Amino acid sequence: MRLKNLVWLSVVAVCFATPISAATSTPWSKGGRTKDFAVDVEQYKRSGELFRITGHCQSACTMFLALRNVCVEPSARLLFHAGATPDGTRRMINSYNGRLRSYLNANRIMQSPAFHTISGRDMISKFGYRACPGGK
Repeated sequence: MRLKNLVWLSVVAVCFATPISAATSTPWSKGGRTKDFAVDVEQYKRSGELFRITGHCQSACTMFLALRNVCVEPSARLLFHAGATPDGTRRMINSYNGRLRSYLNANRIMQSPAFHTISGRDMISKFGYRACPGGK
């Protein structure tokens, strides 16, 4: 009986030692049409899967911040700007938490086509987004 318990505990330990699988922002890093992104964001919302914002994430890619299970790697760089249309801008702004939305509005960042970069570290410390486990 003890051997069975030891084997079972070993299996459980291996399962918990395996890194958490998660989707990342990498395939969407350059942004795109907000309508298209809204579909992808909804898909990940329904999945409940951890979604990591990593590396470079610009424009519509930032819409993934709307996910309940999103995390941001401290080394990530998120780039914000006005959308190509008022609806596109609205879709992006509505994806952000209140602190980030207030900052972007106060600084008129979402009124300009120029990119404004915010580091992952600032997204975590200033705007309250969750850091990714094991993030760099």
